[in-house]
Amino acid sequence: MEISDGAANILNTLESAGYSAYIVGGAVRDTLLGIKPHDYDIATSALPWQTKLLFSRTIDTGLKHGTVTVVENKQSYEVTTFRAESGYSDLRHPDSILYVKTIEEDLARRDFTINAMAYSPSSGLVDVYNGRGDLGMGLIRCVGDPDCRFKEDALRMLRAVRFSAQLDFSLEINLQRAIRRCAVLIKRISSERILEEMNKILLSPHPGRLRLLHELGLLRALMPEVDVCFSIRQKNKYHIYNVGEHIVKAVESTRADITLRWAALLHDIGKAVCSSTDSNGVIHFYGHHKESVKLASDILFRLRMDRSTAEDILTLVEYHDVRVEPSAAAVKRMMSRTGESLFEKLLELQEADNRAKNPKYLPEKLERIERTRQIYRTVVAEGQPYLVSQLAINGRDLLRSGYRAGREIGDTLRSLLDEVIMKPELNRREYLLKRAREMKNRR
Repeated sequence: MEISDGAANILNTLESAGYSAYIVGGAVRDTLLGIKPHDYDIATSALPWQTKLLFSRTIDTGLKHGTVTVVENKQSYEVTTFRAESGYSDLRHPDSILYVKTIEEDLARRDFTINAMAYSPSSGLVDVYNGRGDLGMGLIRCVGDPDCRFKEDALRMLRAVRFSAQLDFSLEINLQRAIRRCAVLIKRISSERILEEMNKILLSPHPGRLRLLHELGLLRALMPEVDVCFSIRQKNKYHIYNVGEHIVKAVESTRADITLRWAALLHDIGKAVCSSTDSNGVIHFYGHHKESVKLASDILFRLRMDRSTAEDILTLVEYHDVRVEPSAAAVKRMMSRTGESLFEKLLELQEADNRAKNPKYLPEKLERIERTRQIYRTVVAEGQPYLVSQLAINGRDLLRSGYRAGREIGDTLRSLLDEVIMKPELNRREYLLKRAREMKNRR
């Protein structure tokens, strides 16, 4: 196993001082999978104060859990004393720890077999729980009793789905059963940690593993507004999936962009509260975009999504069902609502939305979206104005022309923008001032 020079130096220093030391966790797993680790965690028999004596640069990052950060070759490495844990009153962190003597005892506290391996150049691979075998089978399996593992740290249930999405692994059947029994415990985990894991699932190579969250009961506990969509039928010619499956397929059809994938996840959740059936048995969802925005806003606030990203997601959800005709005027009017960069994401979302519908109608819809995209790119390349702020005159110019401060100025500028959107060549100061005077005289 190739390890970084800094990690190798730390292992060598600890072993030279008479202590055992190993690379543990994700670095071992990733190396066996042929993935270059982005960091290395080290477990050792040395107590924290003994580790601190051996290295010139250390940081007390987690002494109460036996962890010292060692800075080596300008890189930081977490060095943790072998330990056992007990009592998890918050379903996340141990109430107490006990230092133990061997790496085997330390590995017993870890979550999944693929994360419960250790390695050192002198001892080789330590694999008490057949993690390497599970890697070969593409299997996520708990160390020991899965119910115990999840009651120690409920976030592990979401992590299991995340590893499945990132690695394209299956979940072992006893692990699945334990998640179903313990799913409600996920409500005890902080919003920040839930959001972090959800983001990793959504940005993974296999975001369709969102289905597992529904199947295992986690989605019902985390986002019941999304979970209920799997029970909502779509009986019309444009759809062949229920709302929940349509949502998942839309997510799968977007590129790995956090704003896009969250928007795809939330774009149709309002359908659960505005379904209606006409006399022909066709199901409609009138106004579902507005309901989706309301529900999505609640979810993003609950998960403490940062404001800027949340606003972009909600904008995409609000306009996802608006048909933008392939004309410069229609494109610029929508750009005035979304902004330049978000408009292109809106087209991507609409494309993904249509890919998750009846394929019979897909070619026509994709052709229209592509024509709209080309017009958008022309508008951007030519710098055609689509915002009031891009007009050749502003409110101060209107004040000097005799307008009174207030609504009259805003209304006039928007009227002028409508003209300029239709004919960009009219965005000239002389012309706009003349038109503003004409509008004022007509009032």
